[in-house]
Amino acid sequence: MAKWTPRHEAPEPLEGPVVATITGGTVLWFVLFLAQLPFYGWFDDHGYLWWLWTCLAGGGLGFIGIWYVRRRDAAIKRAEAEAEADADARTDVAADAGAQADAGADAGADSNATAAEDRHVTP
Repeated sequence: MAKWTPRHEAPEPLEGPVVATITGGTVLWFVLFLAQLPFYGWFDDHGYLWWLWTCLAGGGLGFIGIWYVRRRDAAIKRAEAEAEADADARTDVAADAGAQADAGADAGADSNATAAEDRHVTP
């Protein structure tokens, strides 16, 4: 059997309101749990009690998901801020180096002009 190779690069993952999505899903699981709670006896009698515990587990895992995506979002924002600060620092260093080179060239031109004037002056 031949090994499958992709014919094109995979697209970048879509970023959306991840924290809001996970929070909404967690709230939905807890609402479903609370809505089914009054029917505990019926679920138990008919063998569907696992529906109740599935909703509770979904809500509990949703809390872990909220914690995770909030930390992930903060880390992404922190990395973007650091990258922007590094880019600004590199721009500032390049601008300072360019200004120093210009100042050095101007100083060199001034000293060359003074030396040239000194040679042409007759005593």
